[in-house]
Amino acid sequence: MPGSEKHLGDRMSDIAPQIKQYRPRGRPFVKGQSGNPAGRKKGCRNWATRMAAIYLDGEAEALLRRTVELAHAGSGFHMKLALDRTLPPLRERPAPIALPPIASAADLAPAMDAVLAAVSRGEITTSQAVELSMVVATRLRAVEADEFNRRLSAIEHGDTPE
Repeated sequence: MPGSEKHLGDRMSDIAPQIKQYRPRGRPFVKGQSGNPAGRKKGCRNWATRMAAIYLDGEAEALLRRTVELAHAGSGFHMKLALDRTLPPLRERPAPIALPPIASAADLAPAMDAVLAAVSRGEITTSQAVELSMVVATRLRAVEADEFNRRLSAIEHGDTPE
């Protein structure tokens, strides 16, 4: 039959050229594993760091001396540069304070009073007090969840919750 013959190439999708893919689609590595599982060796320095060390070899002391001289002369930029590079940023120090045990919601007020008293005495900063109050609130939620679980278990077993 002349009408039943199929002609290939009469549709656009049949004549579209195939494009080669030069890199794999999706993830080239197995999920959770990089191309170098061992990673960079310890002590291996960046290329830019090594080049800077070669470039400044023997000059660092003189440059530092000149930076300090300019800072003493009143250059704000050099003062900031010298201080930023020599002093670490200030961080809050851990300050232990005594908190009463929190076994129920009734123990929340004495715990918060202890945090407030420590702030007023200057033993801890206000940001440390905020963090401690979040710890106290988390402990309270844990105590309440435990209490809820205990009551639910008592009801499921037919006992009366206390």
